[in-house]
Amino acid sequence: MSFGSDIKCRVAREAATLLYFGAEKEYKQAKQKAAQTFGNHFLPSNLEVALELDKIAEEHEGSQRKKRLVQMRREALDVMEHLATFYPVLIGSAWRGTIKQGSDIDIAVYADEPLEVLELLKASGVGVLKSAWSSVNKCGETLSSFHIHAQTQDRHGLEIVVRRCEEKGKKRRCETFGDEIKGLSINELQKILKINPTQRFLPE
Repeated sequence: MSFGSDIKCRVAREAATLLYFGAEKEYKQAKQKAAQTFGNHFLPSNLEVALELDKIAEEHEGSQRKKRLVQMRREALDVMEHLATFYPVLIGSAWRGTIKQGSDIDIAVYADEPLEVLELLKASGVGVLKSAWSSVNKCGETLSSFHIHAQTQDRHGLEIVVRRCEEKGKKRRCETFGDEIKGLSINELQKILKINPTQRFLPE
């Protein structure tokens, strides 16, 4: 391993440590702070940091991590079945299998009337905490989505992202892992829970 590669690995590990223990919340800031710690300019990719973060979570959480992943996926399926008419897809760390302490269950749905999703969630007994519109600018295009923050019965965080129906099927690139965000539909998640409930979905 070259000197530059060795330093990048150390920076990636340090950045992941900062993220895991909550000293930093964003990858960019974590990488910059880690690089400063080692007094260099070698910045690892988000993927390199994410893989180190996954290792740290495994080291600290052990077998309980897999049990929690299965529990979170089952909770996700329950919520998704209530929201079946809105084409729900499990995304985020519960999809990938890279959860850590404090991870949320992230689900994307598609509806032109977000309040319909909100009301259906409340009617199904999900504890909604707050909801709000969010906008991001990507490649000169402003994308808006409605975010619903809630909590499952087992007290896991739950975030539902409501996107417009016309965005269904649109390919999205993961800024952390660099691959396409495919996620799991209801049928796919049901199959995973039967065959391989802790299956991971990472770039090859």
